[in-house]
Amino acid sequence: MSMNIMFTSVGRRVELVRAFRRAYQALGLDGRIIGLDMDPLAPALQLVDRPYIVPRLDAPDYIPTLIGICRAERVNLIFPLIDPDIPLLARHKSALEATGARVVVVSEQAAEMAADKWRTVEFFQRLSIPTPRSWLPTDINPSAADYPLFIKPRGGSAAQHTYRVQNARELAFFVEYVPNPIIQEYLPGPEITNDVICDLDGEVMGVISRRRMEVRWGEVAKGVTLYDPEITHACVRIAHALSAIGPITIQCMMKDGVAHFTEINARWGGGAPLGIAAGADSPRWLLARAAGLAIEVPPLGAYQTGLFITRYDDAFYLTEAQREQMAGHRL
Repeated sequence: MSMNIMFTSVGRRVELVRAFRRAYQALGLDGRIIGLDMDPLAPALQLVDRPYIVPRLDAPDYIPTLIGICRAERVNLIFPLIDPDIPLLARHKSALEATGARVVVVSEQAAEMAADKWRTVEFFQRLSIPTPRSWLPTDINPSAADYPLFIKPRGGSAAQHTYRVQNARELAFFVEYVPNPIIQEYLPGPEITNDVICDLDGEVMGVISRRRMEVRWGEVAKGVTLYDPEITHACVRIAHALSAIGPITIQCMMKDGVAHFTEINARWGGGAPLGIAAGADSPRWLLARAAGLAIEVPPLGAYQTGLFITRYDDAFYLTEAQREQMAGHRL
């Protein structure tokens, strides 16, 4: 049996590619890892079996290129790895799956909700799941607000344009500066990231919680695994309400001992390798389920807690000829 997987925008996901490599070996499963990126210097392209340079995802030939690669490589599973890819792949799911591939994303409706922080808050409220008090700029009275507040874009990603707001003067500035903002009560934290792994039928196979200790470029640089049954239960409810398949990442912030849920990213989070190292081997689980192989998945919460991650820089070195060769890997 062969199982070919494709990562769109594979970027810096070196650890995730390596985890899939180990999963293939552990299962004795044949298959290729296909990685796409628009940048020939994307580090993870150096590790995949078939690298492809593709157009920007907002280019008109992006989806047709993906369809062509799926056919050429006989792709079985497609995983998005960045937020902008998710609603796009969900919108074109039928065309992509006509090639025989399975697009591992939530529905188009769920993808659009998760991409909008305001609609995500409304989603949590409908589920009666704690979420920070939130306002749109037209709904808040700056002179009567309780500071500090927190402001971020409704459609933001990677913690860009996110700011703590100390007073009415700063609020007036950031409402104009941050694109299409949402304003929320400031939560002291810590911030908990939850890797929720669903199989291709929507069964929740695992929820791995990890506390962010240090973040760089929007991704965790240092963190530690933990287990909180109330957070796990809430994550399972959220995944079921979304009819999620594959990996999703759910963020929450602690306040007075209560987890307040803030965001959903319908993909693997950048810190997912910590959960894999803690025993939640999601690449192996998903490959096995997709291939129809028997696999024993441990009960929820049965992973190593108190396991830390501390990341460091590593590098590949390319000559100009090697860079040009990578840039030539096109359909």
